[in-house]
Amino acid sequence: MQIALVKYDLETKDIYVKVADNVKKSDSIVIETPRGLFLGKVARCVAEEVELEADTKFVRVASDNDISKAQKLKEKAKENKANVMDIVAKHNKDMKVVGLEYTLDDSKIIISFVCEDRVDFRDLVKDLAGELKLRIELRQIGVRDQARNIGCLGVCGKECCCKQYLNDFDKVSIKMAKAQNLSLNPTKISGTCGRLMCCLAFENDTYVDLGKNCPRVNSRVTTPDGEATVVNNNILRQTCTCKVEKGDDVRYCEYPLDRIVQKKDKK
Repeated sequence: MQIALVKYDLETKDIYVKVADNVKKSDSIVIETPRGLFLGKVARCVAEEVELEADTKFVRVASDNDISKAQKLKEKAKENKANVMDIVAKHNKDMKVVGLEYTLDDSKIIISFVCEDRVDFRDLVKDLAGELKLRIELRQIGVRDQARNIGCLGVCGKECCCKQYLNDFDKVSIKMAKAQNLSLNPTKISGTCGRLMCCLAFENDTYVDLGKNCPRVNSRVTTPDGEATVVNNNILRQTCTCKVEKGDDVRYCEYPLDRIVQKKDKK
């Protein structure tokens, strides 16, 4: 047995699964999860120690029949989505259906949805089961998962990182935007999902580390031109802009950090 990184439609992240030795990159495989059988795609085989997905097992390398069946079930899900959305709207107008997926054995349909409010599933599941003649599983996801499932463009003009390659959502905070001297305007630091952009976390450690060398804005420092007040820091360039006042002469000069002396705060 070997370990493979596997992607399948229901999961919004890649998972690690033990597979047969003859499985290779780009192979389609059938996996058994707590939710049922699904068709997965091997992204790569790995040699390092990784955490395996609990209760997910390799069943077999997918046959042509498995691949054909999975495609037909995808088409079937597309055809039924509008009908499902109509039924859901009758029960809860704030509940938004994001995706439908059939298990590979066509025994159950899993409906992913987004809803801020508490949902009473009993009557809804009864109506859905009566219409679709299948077992129903409702799966509530967050808005970040919704963006990753659907796919969209970020403010940079590229496809969202969560859709391209992010496996897990790292914690993102407004403190990261402050550390990078970014505008705190929500429209400028929020992604399409409405949450803080995931990319704020990518270089945060670098900004925090470099920011330790920078003097506080409005603090007094000694520059080659005399004492001055810090107006702004350029963290990446490791420079700071200072206001130098000599009588009526006021100048704004940019200095490398190694050419200024920071004054210690008085205790």
